[in-house]
Amino acid sequence: MIEEPPILTLRPNFPRPTADQIAAFQDVPTGFVCDAMGGQGALESRIQPIGGGRDIDCRAVGPALVADNGPQEILATMGALHILKPGDIVVSAVHGHRNCSAAGDQFCGMLKNKGAAGFVTDGEMRDYDGIVETGLPAWCTGLSPNSPYSNGPAKVGFGAVVGGVNIESGDLIVADRNGVVIVPFAEIDTVIARLRHVQKLEADLEEKVAAGFCQMPAIEEMIADGRAVVVE
Repeated sequence: MIEEPPILTLRPNFPRPTADQIAAFQDVPTGFVCDAMGGQGALESRIQPIGGGRDIDCRAVGPALVADNGPQEILATMGALHILKPGDIVVSAVHGHRNCSAAGDQFCGMLKNKGAAGFVTDGEMRDYDGIVETGLPAWCTGLSPNSPYSNGPAKVGFGAVVGGVNIESGDLIVADRNGVVIVPFAEIDTVIARLRHVQKLEADLEEKVAAGFCQMPAIEEMIADGRAVVVE
């Protein structure tokens, strides 16, 4: 390059969801949120609760604070700690790099101390027992004891592609044991409105199943009108 980029670029003042918008997704299963977005929105399934969620109650809702590190890097994540606001969920983008930790127990402890609601990465993590002690909900692709570097260049407060989804800082993250779902900032209110409808449908179906319901009316209709056939 003719001119080298800054080692670290920080953007602390991106739009964030309101407290009411965040509250609308509290204790809502990620599956419901995906249904309210046409069945989409989740990161790749390889990004899972650390340890399968067996030792940490991995549930979190909050604004994404995207740290675009690049492979085998952690400088952006360090910068994210500097501008983090309580309730943020730090998203460490390492571009899917494997065999290197994106964060460990001490860093998770500092995130917890500053009020982070969770940590998401498309890379691996380390120091499992120590992370469990912090209690910080975290999602990653596995474990690796290898160390990252902090050379940059790195950007914080912008966006990155993580787990096949473009995430912008300020998008809403809803995460639980099933995975991580991204609600784009501009669509939050629309998804909330749809979510109420999904919740009603789910509640009605749950009540019917509990009472013994075991039918698939759509299949019966397909057989009746010839779209499906039953053969001996």
